[in-house]
Amino acid sequence: MRMMGLDYGDATIGVAVSDLLGITAQGVETIRRKDEESDFKRLDELIREKVVTTIVVGFPKNMNNTVGPRGEASIAFSEKLKERFPQCEVVLWDERLTTAAARRTLIEGDVRRENRKKSIDMLAAVLILEGFMASRQK
Repeated sequence: MRMMGLDYGDATIGVAVSDLLGITAQGVETIRRKDEESDFKRLDELIREKVVTTIVVGFPKNMNNTVGPRGEASIAFSEKLKERFPQCEVVLWDERLTTAAARRTLIEGDVRRENRKKSIDMLAAVLILEGFMASRQK
């Protein structure tokens, strides 16, 4: 059973996958969004290639636990994923501060600014997936 973590944004979708045992998460790529059909085509390729059974979508709630526009967009995206990939379980996962944590990790790792922009969404997807997997192990 392999899981996929997604950090869904307006311009990009960060993608991570778990190992077969669901213990570790690795960044796969950052999809540069063009249009919905292209986005889903690439996701379909990755889901088939990696044999994914669970998709974990980052759900960016506000700090006061309310759902704002980004959260609403993630809900709509997860509903489309359920329709498009009925063979997969689709889960929303609270991702508050994952992008900030990813940015901090890259800065601490001395990654140059232009390189941070290329990998921040993929690293956020890794953190989303790691959080979900850790919660299942407890």
